Amino acid sequence: MAAVLERSFIEICGFERETLLRFREVTVNLGLNALPGGVKFPDSAGAFHYEESGKLLSVTSNRFIHWSTSGDTVQLVEQSLDTNLLNNAVKVRFTHCTVLPGGVNIQETLNNVIILISTNQSVHRLVLPHPTRMYRSELVTELHMQSIFTDVGKLSLQDPSHSAIIPSTVGQTGSPGTSAAWLNHKGEAHYALASPAGGIMVITLPPHDTQGSVSVVELKRSSMMQRLSGWMPSAIRGEQSPADLALSLVVRELEEDSFIFALCQDHKLRMWSFREQACLLEADMLEYMPACKGVKRLAGQGHRLRLTFCATTGLCVAVYLAVPQRGQFIVLQLVGTDNNRYSLEHISSLFSTQETLVDFTLTSTDIWGLWVDDSNSTVVKYINFEHNTAGQWNQVFVQPPPEDEVHIGMDQDPRETYLEVLFSPLRFTASAIVKALQIYRRGSERITDLSWESLKKEVTVAVESELQSSVTEFEFSQEEYRQLQVEFWSKFYACCLQYQEALAMPLGLTVSTHTSMVCLLKKGFVSFLLPCFAVDHLYLSCDEYVVSEDETPVTEDPEVGRDVLQLVQCLRLVSDAVSGEMAYEMEKALEHVESPERTAELILENMLSNDNDNVIEDIQNKLQDIRNPMAAMMVLLREMDLETDSEVGGEGLIVPGQTLNMRISLSQLYGSSSAVSLVCQAVCHMAMTRALFCRDLLILQKLYLRFGDNVFLGGGAQLLQLQQDLIPRSSHLLSSYYLLRHISQTLTSAVPMDTIDANLQHLTVLELSDSPALNANASVLSPQTIVELFYHTVARKVIISQIFSQQQSPSAGSALLLWPHMVSSVVNLLAQLLWPSNPGFQFPECLMVNCQYTQLQEYVRLIGPWCQVNIGSSRFMLGQCYLANGEGHKAVQCFQEAATEVEKEEFLMKLTGTEEDEAASTPRLQYYNKVLRLLEDVGLPELVIQLASLAITEAVSDVNSQAALWTRIFKHHLDLGHNSEAYEALTQNPDSSMQLDCLRQLVVVLCERSQLQDLVQFSYVNLHDEVVSIIESRARGLDLLAHNYYELLYAFHINRHNYRKAGTVMFEFGMRLGREVRTHLGLQKQVNCYLAALNCLRLIRPEYAWIVQPTSGAVYERPGVSPKRNSDGDFASEPVKRQVDILELKDLEKEYMLARSRLTLAQHHPPSAAIAGSASAVEMVALLVQTGLFDCALCLCQSFKLTLTSVFEGLAFKCIKLQYGGEESQNEAWSWLAANQLSSVVNTKESSATDEAWRLLASYLDRYPSANGQHHRCVISKLLSHGVPLPDWLVKSYKGVDAAALLRLYLNYDLLDAAAELVMEYVDALLGRGHQYFGIERPLSATSALVWLPYTSIDQLLQALNETQTNTSIYNKVRDKLDDYHKLVDQTSRRRLLTR
Repeated sequence: MAAVLERSFIEICGFERETLLRFREVTVNLGLNALPGGVKFPDSAGAFHYEESGKLLSVTSNRFIHWSTSGDTVQLVEQSLDTNLLNNAVKVRFTHCTVLPGGVNIQETLNNVIILISTNQSVHRLVLPHPTRMYRSELVTELHMQSIFTDVGKLSLQDPSHSAIIPSTVGQTGSPGTSAAWLNHKGEAHYALASPAGGIMVITLPPHDTQGSVSVVELKRSSMMQRLSGWMPSAIRGEQSPADLALSLVVRELEEDSFIFALCQDHKLRMWSFREQACLLEADMLEYMPACKGVKRLAGQGHRLRLTFCATTGLCVAVYLAVPQRGQFIVLQLVGTDNNRYSLEHISSLFSTQETLVDFTLTSTDIWGLWVDDSNSTVVKYINFEHNTAGQWNQVFVQPPPEDEVHIGMDQDPRETYLEVLFSPLRFTASAIVKALQIYRRGSERITDLSWESLKKEVTVAVESELQSSVTEFEFSQEEYRQLQVEFWSKFYACCLQYQEALAMPLGLTVSTHTSMVCLLKKGFVSFLLPCFAVDHLYLSCDEYVVSEDETPVTEDPEVGRDVLQLVQCLRLVSDAVSGEMAYEMEKALEHVESPERTAELILENMLSNDNDNVIEDIQNKLQDIRNPMAAMMVLLREMDLETDSEVGGEGLIVPGQTLNMRISLSQLYGSSSAVSLVCQAVCHMAMTRALFCRDLLILQKLYLRFGDNVFLGGGAQLLQLQQDLIPRSSHLLSSYYLLRHISQTLTSAVPMDTIDANLQHLTVLELSDSPALNANASVLSPQTIVELFYHTVARKVIISQIFSQQQSPSAGSALLLWPHMVSSVVNLLAQLLWPSNPGFQFPECLMVNCQYTQLQEYVRLIGPWCQVNIGSSRFMLGQCYLANGEGHKAVQCFQEAATEVEKEEFLMKLTGTEEDEAASTPRLQYYNKVLRLLEDVGLPELVIQLASLAITEAVSDVNSQAALWTRIFKHHLDLGHNSEAYEALTQNPDSSMQLDCLRQLVVVLCERSQLQDLVQFSYVNLHDEVVSIIESRARGLDLLAHNYYELLYAFHINRHNYRKAGTVMFEFGMRLGREVRTHLGLQKQVNCYLAALNCLRLIRPEYAWIVQPTSGAVYERPGVSPKRNSDGDFASEPVKRQVDILELKDLEKEYMLARSRLTLAQHHPPSAAIAGSASAVEMVALLVQTGLFDCALCLCQSFKLTLTSVFEGLAFKCIKLQYGGEESQNEAWSWLAANQLSSVVNTKESSATDEAWRLLASYLDRYPSANGQHHRCVISKLLSHGVPLPDWLVKSYKGVDAAALLRLYLNYDLLDAAAELVMEYVDALLGRGHQYFGIERPLSATSALVWLPYTSIDQLLQALNETQTNTSIYNKVRDKLDDYHKLVDQTSRRRLLTR
């Protein structure tokens, strides 16, 4: 509901929070000397409001300049409520001069802001750029803007065009007493100075952009005129000062003339025309004062003069006559007649009982007055000078100074309590604390620019150090120490109080004619007057006002209104009767979230028992005058309840039909740090006032219950309503306003960058906001309260949008920003946004976004027991706090509690509404998904499992959600190393594709962790084939040496006694190793694989001991070739399906032998490992022979049934090389000789490598006999082909096997001598001499078997021998030997024939 406003105002102090306001100092020295007996003028202050300060689309909206003067110094500060102004404070010092009262005047032209300053010896002009000319674009989007004072240091203020010295008149002593200054329409600067000799001196400076000289005009009546003016009071005559000495000057430019109004010492108001330099009007003010006889004789001292001009009333002048005990304001209107004659028409006379007027302001309707009373307290009032009831002034509730004493409860720490009071955002300015600290530390060092937190530490250190240094005893009790603490802290507190009082000294009052904003200008700061809400007005008004009023805007019914006023009087009596201790009890109860009702009863008991002044009786008497207390209470409670039906604010600032300019201006409206501080302090003051109001109302209601029928006319029904409805409502309101007060005074915490980053991740997961508004915080004064943070980052946009969305008229942009209306709307809407019982949840959300977890936790704690709105959202926020503080288990508990409210609360619905996951069917499941993602993001897998298990119970009918949750549980169990639980979750998953994905992940992860025992031993019910398929695909798709999937598959099959599968796996592994890993390690693994495969098949019955040969797959000659395209880039054709090959045990053994030989080769000759991998058996034999591994080569030949010829040839060649090689080849030979097994013959003689090689050859020839001595023949052929003489043992050995073949070899290689000798020996053997050497069992005889000779070869020999001359003798020998043989053959044949 819209809040009802009263006519009264309340002061809100816009304290600065920086320790020092950075004034830039400018000194103006015109070479003057100080005047003798210098007059001191009191400090003064004033303000200038830009003409367009009330226009929303202006760069000067809500912008003003205020100044204060003190001695020779003028302090100027430019302030804006919309943007923060940089370089906005300047201090100008005029050497040996004193600034005059009224000596500062600011006016604006189209291009400039011109400041005119008058001192007692000089006048000055500062020409500064106008804000509209400082920015290139009309659209100012920055949060910070340069002030017009930015370049003030560049001005040459001593320049004659900007300064002039006041000429001294002959015989004149003293200095001007007051002044006024103005710019005329030509741009000339005029300074009107009250001459000490009477009259007015006007000094004129030419326009700042033209050359010219300074002119001086003196406005003074002639002595004749003075005499003619009649009788003059003797009191004035007898004094030195003249009667027409001006006490106050004001100027107004009208119709190209300037009228100077002077209120003089003789109580007369004179109006001068500057153009005509004549006095046009003179009026005696005492004519308007009743019973003024005694006053006439006194010279006027404190008279003041103000004027205002508006289109309706024209020019009005207000005169204040400072008369002891009876100060009076007279409002006069200037009326023009023909012939340039003027008269004053009396409008109103208003009386004031206050003593000392500090300042007053006249507006078109009101007079605002600022006084200081006898106790030095500030008093502000205002009155409509035309329409008022019996001259009654309207109240302004000024801020009282901080309490003289701080109440410290027994359970409170003195230091903490004092620090809390001192550094609360409401009581002390930073300047007061800094000055007190400097005095307290006896000025040992100057305090430079400290942060708020640093200042707090400095104060603590200073007071504690003082305390420590005063202690003389080493030991004292806790109570004594507490007393000492209180003593020293109260001493420092008293020091702060003094400085705060000095800084709060009022100097002036300003009212903006454009926005109606009223400000009090104090020595140390500026405070603003805000309209007072009706409820607050009732509670704050002094008794005489409450008694004198007979109606109140909170109700239209006059009867109820009277009852309300009576009730408020009772509340004031209650308030006065509540002692400090009892007030503290209520504070404590609210802080500890205990029942306010019970505490109210305790306070009432205390009041009844200590009622010495019969307060209760007075209250009872007043209560009996109230006709309908229920209605009166209902009205007050309704007025204080900020609960709204709809959510405050919209989605943002965009309202249909708004221009870009409009939107940008709205985005800045009331956004400066001053406005932020101001609005939030207003909310705090409202909360403080209403919390006390509710407290007293609750006590009064308890009192009603106690009195019962004595004061109730309605009887029991009303008592029941009071007990069941009104008391709980009052209690609820009290708790709510206490909460508002608490958060308004709670400061934000600095947030480390890592927390911001973590929070940003959380928000991204929750899809709440993509960036916290921490960047913007830099613009707001530090430290902020959390309400200021909220207003600045979130609430202001919502509020401004709400206010302006209601103004759909086209003139919304040009609408005047009327301060009283606007600020009260902003404060009320902000309070509604903060109100815990409203559906909006932006405030806790803002705290979460900005990482203010401690404050958010406290907020949730305070609303917990009594707030029934957003319960689930609050639990969720608490969970977020716990999560940020690392208390995950508590967080999950909170998240679970919040789940029940998901479908009921706006914030939680927004949280789940952004969920894009279609798998979640219900809002609650969507909520769980969000929270689970959040927990995953934080890294709390155990809690994810816990919450997901709970969520599964919610998803009974939703298979998709169940599958997603089981997958999540599986994943986190697996990550945690809970393999069995992960497998269990996998088996529970209802979605087969997800189940398969999980299974694949399980296999991969356990393999990577080498937890193969678990992987193999799981039962895999209904998933056996899938597991095998997964492991097979992994095995075939990954690097063989980096992963051990083949071994895993082998173990898997062995574990299930499937030996044939196990064998197939290992055989495939071996095949791939040979093809892909051509290294020593690969060959070693291949041998082991084939061995394992052999073992597997040997464990099966022989008829089943076979495997299907695995397909080799695509083998590429070049690495990096695309498996899908050929070398031309075209798609490769489909592979042709091959027939299935069955491998039996013997085939595996062959492969094993081949693999073994490859390994042996690689061991002896590592470089050959690369080529051996794919070599066939024949190629391997050649490689082995080449390397000298003859044993191995022979084994391989026998396994694959290959001829041994190549082995023998190779060995023969090696023997030849050794025979004719050097020592180096001998040394090399030993390595390969050692790899072959030599027959163990004991040899006492030392033998060479050559000997050993020949011996090896001989042993092989013995060991591997061949048909027809084939091996011998190939060896001999090899030797002969290299021209090597045959070893005797070889010849001898071959002779016994095949002498004819040997003969042919001799002939082939042209060894005729050896051939001839062989023939002769062979013939001899046939004849019986040495027949055993040729393998002939029985020589030629009639009884023996037939014998034969290789005649063809012998004929060839004889032919060859016959053809050469040199071999004749050998030829003859052979012929003779053959002849002998033939004879014997002949004889033997004959004998054989005879015996038949």
